[in-house]
Amino acid sequence: MGFGIALSGIDAAQSDLNVTSNNIANSSTTGFKSSSSQFAELFAVSPQGVASTQSGNGVKLEQVQQNFSQGNITTTGNSLDLALSGSGMFAVSNNGALQYSRAGAFQTDKSGYVVNATGERLQVFLPTTTGSFNTTSLADLQLVTGDSAPNATTTAQMVYNLPANAAAPVTATFSPTDATSYNQSTSLTLYDSLGAAHTASLYMVKTATPNVWDAYEYMDGNQVNTTPVQLTYSSGGVLASVVDAAGGTNKAAVSFGSYSPAATTGANAMNVSYDLTKTTQYGDTFGVTSVTQDGYTTGKLSGISVDSTGIVQANYTNGRSTALGQVAIANFANQNGLQQIANTNWTQTYASGAPIYGAAGGSGFGLIQSGSLEESNVDVTAQLVNLITAQRAFQANAQAISTENQITQTIINIHS
Repeated sequence: MGFGIALSGIDAAQSDLNVTSNNIANSSTTGFKSSSSQFAELFAVSPQGVASTQSGNGVKLEQVQQNFSQGNITTTGNSLDLALSGSGMFAVSNNGALQYSRAGAFQTDKSGYVVNATGERLQVFLPTTTGSFNTTSLADLQLVTGDSAPNATTTAQMVYNLPANAAAPVTATFSPTDATSYNQSTSLTLYDSLGAAHTASLYMVKTATPNVWDAYEYMDGNQVNTTPVQLTYSSGGVLASVVDAAGGTNKAAVSFGSYSPAATTGANAMNVSYDLTKTTQYGDTFGVTSVTQDGYTTGKLSGISVDSTGIVQANYTNGRSTALGQVAIANFANQNGLQQIANTNWTQTYASGAPIYGAAGGSGFGLIQSGSLEESNVDVTAQLVNLITAQRAFQANAQAISTENQITQTIINIHS
């Protein structure tokens, strides 16, 4: 019996050595989680369920328990390198079969899908038309490489001050080429439906009537309105009333008229609505404080960013960004029930329970750090101590076999 007990001890020590060696071998593996050997005593029980009077039958490896504690996070600078700080795992698809990992080193394949080194695709929640994300289903994350569509300018807001002491121009007939026919001018860039930029120039002409100004718009040097827009300011210097080129009186939607760029770009006609409610007539100086408009040109993809909640954004040179998805994070009721497989991945088992999906930063889910990777949580020093302990256990059990052999040999010699 002693031989069997000692052999079980040797097997257990060998298993412990294997687990410890695997930990050390993967001490530099991204997202790797260390394991420890859990042993249980073997004890003989009679068929009637009554324990025998012997000391025991040895030891067995009960399970290899995984340690899912947080590993250190290091910066890489690659926006597709993702590290989870806190609970959860990334979900990846291996030809439709879902697997889970803490290794967040991702890249793009030839089709634009975000994949790990073995080609498994990162899973995300796709965006909806309302600006949220569809958290009821998973999809492969694919990065778009096309241009960002332009947006034609439809509204613009100007904040400027006209000098209250201005006199009517010397030349009575307005002409943009004659500086003596207007008091002030300013310009801004507008965009047509094809994303082409156009320069809109506004000219302000003080009339003979106190506090009343005429305004003209020229687009790329072409006159937009022949009938001037009339701006009337109060004695306190604020804009009191407006009569635009179409007869409208809305200070927040002033129209100078329509301009067609079709001859140069083939775009739709432009009819920009100007908000002039914050313009003033104070003091003796002219100044433009703010000019904004809602159009933008075509944008080229300039980069990909991932925020702490896992929202993946495509960023374009026109200042726009588009949400491509939100990284799906998986949690399990019993992480230790997961089945460890190759490539630092795990799969669901009956013991682990079904995955619970959510977004980073949500209840029970950690945050994502883009441009970073989680290191292995292996403590090499502790593993080296484990090696010594397992080695001594192996040697002690080997000594037990040697001792048992000597005893057996003595008994054989007595009977010989």
